[in-house]
Amino acid sequence: MKDPQFTAKLYEYNKNNPANIPDKRKAQQFIDKLIHWLFPVQLPEHWTSHYIEYKYLKVSFNELLNHLYAHLNRDVYSITKKYWAQIPIVYDQLLDDAKAIFRFDPAAYSLQEVITAYPGFYAIAVYRLSHQLYLLDIPILPRILSEYAHSQTGIDIHPGATIGNHFFIDHGTGLVIGETTHIGDNVKIYQGVTLGALNVEKGLAQKKRHPTIENNVILYAGSTILGGQTVIGANSIIGGNVWLTESVPPHSIVYHKSEIHIRNTNKQPENTPINWVI
Repeated sequence: MKDPQFTAKLYEYNKNNPANIPDKRKAQQFIDKLIHWLFPVQLPEHWTSHYIEYKYLKVSFNELLNHLYAHLNRDVYSITKKYWAQIPIVYDQLLDDAKAIFRFDPAAYSLQEVITAYPGFYAIAVYRLSHQLYLLDIPILPRILSEYAHSQTGIDIHPGATIGNHFFIDHGTGLVIGETTHIGDNVKIYQGVTLGALNVEKGLAQKKRHPTIENNVILYAGSTILGGQTVIGANSIIGGNVWLTESVPPHSIVYHKSEIHIRNTNKQPENTPINWVI
């Protein structure tokens, strides 16, 4: 850097505005080790080693929180205690999620395959673990974790979203679930679905901006559902590529109908125009 004035400007800014955020790489390592601890690929030789790993994870968690100390103004020990008290509950939820994926995906041959290889399950696991941080009002760290899962799977779930039990994501690439989304139990979502807001005004930050999806709903690929007042009633099916900004009642089937014309080119008369519809 040959510009000492700019270097000095950077120094002054960063001195007066320290980042006070966790190291992203350490946060990523923590969440992967936590998931591996919950769902080890193979049983540890001795359960004592599993307990040692648990103690290591708690130390790692404390280190991440210590980076956020300036933002927390709370006792790190009490936050750690509350977080780890929720882990057994999250574990049971994740087992139910994995079972739902295995039950409904004919391509899944075992529960272990779902847990170790399915990006949908991994994204759900990171969501549920980061959601507990969000509920504890821990800043920044939940988003670091959710964006890491996003980069790994192509599935973008905001840690603030509320998602019920037995959640099933199939494929999932391009899936977006916004911060104030509410999703009930036994919901199935396919790739390319967007549960978003109608607009992105900053003044709406504390408002419900994203839709509510009630129990037993299926959202097929490419559907877009927008708005905080939009409710998809229980036991409904939303077809592929549907665009919704208003509520639908329970037991609805909503679908987008497009025309497809198949023409035999061998019998195509000369000089006959083809009317393309884009």
